[in-house]
Amino acid sequence: MAKWGTIALILLSAFLLLKVLTDLKRLPKVGNEIYPQSTIMVMGEGEAFAIPDIASFSFSVTEASESVETAQGLLDAKVTKALAILKEAGVEEKDTKTTSYNVYPKYEWQQIYCITYPCPQGENKLVGYEVSQMITVKVRDVKKAGDLVSKIGTVNVSNISGVEFTVDDREKYVQQAREEAIGKAKEQAKILAKQLGVRLGKLMYYNDNGNMPVYYGAEGMGGGGDMRISSAPLKAELPQGETRITANVSITYEIK
Repeated sequence: MAKWGTIALILLSAFLLLKVLTDLKRLPKVGNEIYPQSTIMVMGEGEAFAIPDIASFSFSVTEASESVETAQGLLDAKVTKALAILKEAGVEEKDTKTTSYNVYPKYEWQQIYCITYPCPQGENKLVGYEVSQMITVKVRDVKKAGDLVSKIGTVNVSNISGVEFTVDDREKYVQQAREEAIGKAKEQAKILAKQLGVRLGKLMYYNDNGNMPVYYGAEGMGGGGDMRISSAPLKAELPQGETRITANVSITYEIK
């Protein structure tokens, strides 16, 4: 029995060893993909200039009254007048959007005066409500932007802000800037390869480091800042400036 037990143990061990070896052969080889040890990385920057063809700004109206309904009525009257001005100027409904609408209760602290001690504490008393609405406007004819800002001001809105000039088809200029950046990076790679006495191999890695618009115009940003307006009989002068869009890329080549 001991002899047969030993033989069975040997056979079982051989079977297990054979199975382990078979399974190992099925595993992918470690280091199958050998990355090149010699590479160079180059960078390039490109730029494109565009004249803004879209203007945008926001205006807000704030009204207060003893009741929400009355405050909303006062606000709606001004907003209706402002929207009528926009419609008359050819601004489409899709280009006007409410970006915020808020209703807040207004409290006043009322101190109770007395001649005896201890005096009762004061309390916050509800005295009314404040309603505010902000609307963002996109103007597709930038020449009308200054006139529209002025006319909106005649409605006695509470605030006009975020005047900005941008490019509608920005991706076209991004591609132009990227193409220039890639061209500069390739040229730099050729120069480096020649200086190092090596040959360029295949492209191993590419990275687009993003692109950022840089505005040139009024206040250095192609538009104005926030404006408190009670009345604006004259046309607001809003230089639209120029937009510079940059692209930065990095490319890694194998070298031989």
